Amino acid sequence: MAFIDTIKERAKANKKVIVLPECMDPRTYEAAVKITAEGIAEIALIATPEDIEKYSNGADLTGIRVVDPSTDPNRQKYIDKFVELRKSKGLTPEQAEEQMMKDYMYYACLMCKCGDADGAVSGACHSTGNTIRPALQLLKTKPGIHSVSGFFLMEVPNCEFGENGLFVFADCAVNTDFDSEKLAEIAGLSAESFRAFVGAEPRVAMLSYSTMGSAKHDDVTKVAEAVKIAKEKFPDIKLDGELQFDAAIVGSVAALKAPNSEVAGKANTIVFPSLEAGNIGYKLVQRLAKAGAYGPILQGLSMPVNDLSRGCFADDIVGVVAMTAVQAQMND
Repeated sequence: MAFIDTIKERAKANKKVIVLPECMDPRTYEAAVKITAEGIAEIALIATPEDIEKYSNGADLTGIRVVDPSTDPNRQKYIDKFVELRKSKGLTPEQAEEQMMKDYMYYACLMCKCGDADGAVSGACHSTGNTIRPALQLLKTKPGIHSVSGFFLMEVPNCEFGENGLFVFADCAVNTDFDSEKLAEIAGLSAESFRAFVGAEPRVAMLSYSTMGSAKHDDVTKVAEAVKIAKEKFPDIKLDGELQFDAAIVGSVAALKAPNSEVAGKANTIVFPSLEAGNIGYKLVQRLAKAGAYGPILQGLSMPVNDLSRGCFADDIVGVVAMTAVQAQMND
């Protein structure tokens, strides 16, 4: 069974309410219909009757909960919660209502915050920033977590490396500035994500163009320091670095370059030293190895909110909703 099929089955076993706020995109309706038909999650679609008429292409929305913000009886509750959460910024009820009605991602996050939904998925026609910003303002990060990061679950066909071809690659989508502390935090969150989604023990490699001090540079030192911090913060996680990618996943290379590492040659959770390296890396593997790339999945938020590529297909939305539902199950 393919990885995403396994995730769908897990989602079906304990259905969660996932909000889709992008009512101005036909792919949203197509995905909502598929998710409902497969029983993956209960969909709450934020849309007015005018939106549905204009963008749904006549989709049959039977079984889908449609939330019309203009008539929703919960709207005042969300306004009050929005004002409460942003009172330090001087937000007025009028401003809160205007923001919610103008940007449905705020509405979606308030539904989650008030316990009316378990997660949200957006990004088909909005930027990553427009997806993450409301989540950070309203849902916040988990206790002790300082920033949100993103990972891809990579499924490489006919692959002897990783966990039978399964890897977590992070951060490939969110952070533009990595320091050692942030890299260490990403390593801990990525290990947690790997264990949760794959169900196997994570073995975390923190990548560089150097292996165990073979090169000297500030960029290498940054990763080496991150390894020290991560080992102190997460002593129960198998984690090592700095490692070149081949030393991280290929046993014969690891035996030469890092013979004393319990991770080298066996890594399944890959932490890249920069956003550009991570983004390039996952796309290389996706295109050249014909790998499945599921994500970006956000980690570090108090409730699951996930981003989509603006070039996504309806089936991609279905897959991300399934992963979001599984993340929501972890909060039970």
